[in-house]
Amino acid sequence: MSVVAGLVRCFVILVGYAVASLAASAFLNVVMLAWFGFTAEETRMVATSSFVFSVPFVALFVAYLAFIPSAVAIAVSEIMGKRDWLFHALAGGIVALVILGFSRGGEGSAFAEIADLNFALVVIGAGMCGGIGYWAVAGRGAGGWRTREAAPGAEARGLDRQLAAPHG
Repeated sequence: MSVVAGLVRCFVILVGYAVASLAASAFLNVVMLAWFGFTAEETRMVATSSFVFSVPFVALFVAYLAFIPSAVAIAVSEIMGKRDWLFHALAGGIVALVILGFSRGGEGSAFAEIADLNFALVVIGAGMCGGIGYWAVAGRGAGGWRTREAAPGAEARGLDRQLAAPHG
C-alpha cells in the first residue's frame, strides 16, 4: 500500500468516526426527547432549534469517551477485513458496553443513573447506531488495502485456479 493510499484510508476512518459520533449523538438526542415526555408538537419546536447545537455538542463527548474502545474495534475490522454492517453494529454496541463499564462508579458517583437498565439500553442503541454510521462511511472498505496488495501478484492468480479446480 502506498503512503498516499494509507493516508487516504486514515482520513476515511477519521471521517467515519466523526459520522459515527454524530449518529450516536443524534440517537441519544431523539430518545431523550421522548424520555423527557415531550409531545409531538413540543418535539417539533425543541428539535428544530436545539438539535443544531446539541447533536454536535454531545457528539464531542461521545467521541471523547468512545475513542480507545472504538480504535480497538476499528483496528479489528481493518485487520480482519470485516465489512458487514452487522459486525460494525455489534462492535458499536460492545464499545457502548465498555464505556458503561468504565463509567460506572460507586454509590455516591456522579454516574449513578448508569445503573438504570433503560439508560444502559439507550446507550447501547446509540453505540449500534454509531457502528452503522461508521460502516456507511468507512466500514464497507475495511481491510481493502490488504486485498489490493495480493491481487496483482501471480500467487493470487494461482490460488484462484486452485480454488476453482474440482476436488475429487
